[in-house]
Amino acid sequence: MSSLRILWVAIFSVLATTHEPLDSVSRYAHADAGLTKRQGSPATDVLDCFQVYEPVLTPEGTSNEYGCVYTQTLMEYDFANSYGMPFVGNYTPPPCDFNRVTMNWTVTSKGRQFDRLAIMYLGDIEVWRTSTAEPTSYGIVFTYAKEMQHYNALWKESQKLIFDLGNIVDDTYTGILNTTLTATFFTVPDSPPTADSILPISKQASASDASSVFQIPTDNATVSHTLPTNLDRAVVSLSACGQGGEEFWYTNTLSSETETFEDTIGTLYGGSPWREVQILIDGQLAGVSWPFPIIFTGGIVPGFWRPIVGIDAYDLREHEVDITPWLPYLSDGAAHSFEIRVASLDDDGAGNPTLLDTVASNWLVTGKIFLFKSDNSTTVTGTQPIISAPAPQFSISSSLTKSANGTNQTLSYTTTAKRELSISATVNSKQVTWSQSLSYNNFNELSDQGVTQYTKQSTIGSDAATGIVYRNTYSYPIKVSSTYLAIPEGPTSINGTLDRGLDFDVHGAAVFPSGVQPFNSSYNSTSPKQKFSISPLQGPQQITLPSSLGEFSGSKLSTNQTGQARYYSSGASNGSYSYGTTAQTFTFSGVQAGSNGGTRELYTRDVEAVNTTITRDEETLLGRSFGVPAGSPRPVGSQQVLSVGSVKAALGRGPGKTKEQMAGGGKR
Repeated sequence: MSSLRILWVAIFSVLATTHEPLDSVSRYAHADAGLTKRQGSPATDVLDCFQVYEPVLTPEGTSNEYGCVYTQTLMEYDFANSYGMPFVGNYTPPPCDFNRVTMNWTVTSKGRQFDRLAIMYLGDIEVWRTSTAEPTSYGIVFTYAKEMQHYNALWKESQKLIFDLGNIVDDTYTGILNTTLTATFFTVPDSPPTADSILPISKQASASDASSVFQIPTDNATVSHTLPTNLDRAVVSLSACGQGGEEFWYTNTLSSETETFEDTIGTLYGGSPWREVQILIDGQLAGVSWPFPIIFTGGIVPGFWRPIVGIDAYDLREHEVDITPWLPYLSDGAAHSFEIRVASLDDDGAGNPTLLDTVASNWLVTGKIFLFKSDNSTTVTGTQPIISAPAPQFSISSSLTKSANGTNQTLSYTTTAKRELSISATVNSKQVTWSQSLSYNNFNELSDQGVTQYTKQSTIGSDAATGIVYRNTYSYPIKVSSTYLAIPEGPTSINGTLDRGLDFDVHGAAVFPSGVQPFNSSYNSTSPKQKFSISPLQGPQQITLPSSLGEFSGSKLSTNQTGQARYYSSGASNGSYSYGTTAQTFTFSGVQAGSNGGTRELYTRDVEAVNTTITRDEETLLGRSFGVPAGSPRPVGSQQVLSVGSVKAALGRGPGKTKEQMAGGGKR
């Protein structure tokens, strides 16, 4: 195969590199074979808001040597007053065979609007959780592409498609969300196997044309299923995020200290800054997820997220829990319960934490069970699961300093946690084990009588399944600080800085695509030319993948975001503004099969935005650079945004409004 050459059409975003007034933006432009310098665009152009992520490859045309390439529109819909009224449509499978699916979502909006959470379902099963960028007065556009072949068992059948995107449009919130969702179905050689069937862990409300998400603690997130008896593997995925008072859960204080600044800024959110999403089978713990601290595009300071949105903001990552060791227990022909919980911590004020199996408010959760049949279709045999799941080990401490007049001035608190979990059994003559090892450290400091907050958190985890090779190691550190000025009926300002990252390594038989499978296609294909588009970006370029690329058994993703931003509202009718600087680096590599962990860099991006203008954007694919030189700087201004309303709610500092006139130095 040394002479194999495959042609790909790479679509990249290469943005304008000149400084523009803050209301201005830059447009994606077409790039020919060579690099092209982009010119600044007029201040009235729409703003392209993008997430940095690994390439998603989709074939061009309507067919290739493996069969059809079939694209169909799943949804064209404008979300206006859509709370409790999701889009409902009917999906029909394409008229040809396929083993891969990619999906593309494009949204435009103009006016004033908050970021909105969206959940897509096929029937009762959540298949994607995303969010929207906040629009500008001149308008925004964003596109996200996603691999979806892990849901092939659903795509092969007709489905009710429900897309729940709650939005409000009135005299204040004017931004309608205009959306188009398409899917492309095609075949590639040697595609990894996908689940034979998928079961929902949800409210199963599709028959009523409604969202199937559970809201904890209001709902009991429990379902009952009778599993087939001829299974070889089963995996649960967990989708969960906090909203409202739980959106910034990692900044919450210890429950015993929520009234520390009651006389100044008011009550704080409690429950500690630690959360755990759990999956229980018949009341027994089967696995956990320690959530990634997602930040939506209005989070902390809106100026952080224009045009570079937060890590995973357009694609909230789900967590896999292998429940194969439970199969001999579950394959008895009886119904078994599957329950999702979100845990937090209580404390007695003396440094003694207590694990709570719930939270105070508003976690949106669903799950699903991916089922893989045995090759010989025989009934599952084996032993009952041996469960080792001791309670996590916690440590909490706090200190409080007061000013000379006795006013509470600075509250510092530290929370650490560790958990080890192992479940093993013999399944169809194989010894299988699911194990998890997690560690967590969080430090928070509220100073200036609660006006300024600094958070430093680190989560590190390692999951492994034996019997079928699967390993997932991950870490997500975050440092964020914010301070605000709030004068009742007067101006409000927020200043913030952040430094956050995600390292996510997957090896072996993951249920969710690891991102390397398209590159493996180049190794296994016998076609001299296969044209693909790399989404979500625009401006095609042709590149040739080398025949020496090899085969990959896993992926390594590493990304980091840093930024500083400011928000200001005069409190009058002339609006609110936010501006800032955000930079992100991103590296995506393939783990080479049979190389004992050796990797090959596949894609990188290094991008920076200052006051909505891209000042640096350098990308590589397989070492080929698509960098764009920076243009000449120009003066910048401010970007008008929607008012945050309650500054406490915007920062996750508790309900209501500040009780006194507050600034960086505290009560005035």
